[in-house]
Amino acid sequence: MNGIDLLPLAVGHMIGLGAVGSCLGVGLLAGRFVEASARQPEMMEPLQTKVFLLVGVLDGAFIIATGIGLWFATANPFRG
Repeated sequence: MNGIDLLPLAVGHMIGLGAVGSCLGVGLLAGRFVEASARQPEMMEPLQTKVFLLVGVLDGAFIIATGIGLWFATANPFRG
């Protein structure tokens, strides 16, 4: 087997591990936000904007990895 044959496996890992990491990050972030807002309700509004910003960054990293993986899968730049 050469590298071209392993490309679908690499693309699947890139998309799958990116999705798992993003889901874990968003879940941990949301859980900590709920804990923080339960302890100090007056900090809920300032923290909410930061939480949405960080969720966007986490999802953005996953979407970029998915785009690069699909680019490699359809228009393989490593093929001769």
